[in-house]
Amino acid sequence: MDSVRLSAGPVVLRRHRDDDIDGVLDQCDDPTSQRWTTVPVPYTREHAEQFVRERIPTGWSRGDYLALAIADASTDEYLGTINFVVDGTGAGEIGFGLRASARGRGAMAPAVRAACGWAFASDGLGLGVIHWQAHVGNWPSRKVAWRTGFRLEGAVRGFCVSRGQRYDGWIGSLRAQDPREPATPWYDVPVLRSDACVLRPFRTSDADAVVEGCADPVTQHWLGGLPTPYTAGEALGYIQSREEEHAMGRGIYWALADPVSDQCIGSFGLMGVDHSTGTAEIGYWVHPKSRGRGVATAATRLVVRHAAIATEDGGMGLRRLTLRAAATNVASAKVAERAGFVASGRARAAERLGDGTYEDLIAFDLLTSELPADAVA
Repeated sequence: MDSVRLSAGPVVLRRHRDDDIDGVLDQCDDPTSQRWTTVPVPYTREHAEQFVRERIPTGWSRGDYLALAIADASTDEYLGTINFVVDGTGAGEIGFGLRASARGRGAMAPAVRAACGWAFASDGLGLGVIHWQAHVGNWPSRKVAWRTGFRLEGAVRGFCVSRGQRYDGWIGSLRAQDPREPATPWYDVPVLRSDACVLRPFRTSDADAVVEGCADPVTQHWLGGLPTPYTAGEALGYIQSREEEHAMGRGIYWALADPVSDQCIGSFGLMGVDHSTGTAEIGYWVHPKSRGRGVATAATRLVVRHAAIATEDGGMGLRRLTLRAAATNVASAKVAERAGFVASGRARAAERLGDGTYEDLIAFDLLTSELPADAVA
């Protein structure tokens, strides 16, 4: 297999050479590479030479570690490496990485597609399934896996080992017959603006405001599932977990922010998105200092507009939205009505409140086809 050379759009995959050693050193001496991989730290030129001259040739000769260099299609310059660890039973584990200067250029996804095609081919490695794993939090690796058709099987506690430490890990799989395209949406979080408020992605710096909002007695009363006490750890866990919802195509979550200070003053979500039925639910809370200013209504209208806009125009293309509130939550009912929702049903004793009691739950809905034209312009 010395002659392996695969074309992959802007890159080619080929066997490593001695003139790749400087590139391997540059890649593996990079803090981001070191954070997510098992490379030695510090990483020296001796390590790079050993990898190119010994580890890779030995792996090819034994057939258990097959590594290909990712190179620029025009210059043949080394950009990164893709490797397969093969177990001899028709399965292999893929690993991939780029040097810092090659990231963000759209090189990795086409490289992974080409490498997987070769690994599945009868004149390649003849694999039946390829597994991918990454530390939880390595979103760039997960996005490449998602783009190339890997199905996320879940997160396993203590699954990954790096330099003597165990970390939670994601694991995914791709079979030979699977499409090499995303199986589910991965939602980006658009910034939505009005004069009254801004909806933007959450940041870790929003944690203090989230604690204040979710520890507030009124929020605790209406959102009975919130932890008590609500700590900084809970807030950071919530913020970090929002990307999981986006990555799984389940919904979009925004920090509600003041349009002048950009300070977080609440949380809005478009939850349970189902494109097969064109439906989703809106949920939210507002920081106590920002209640009574109309920001909840303004934010709900922004979410409704984004949900109603056609996908080809950058929206979600949904046809029906719902919003639920406890029967005595007059403020939330007013927000729903002002944003164009109508009451559509009542579920008796369906909502558990913060004090452990149960209250009727009022359902509101909105058909985006009934919105005035200027609401989605």
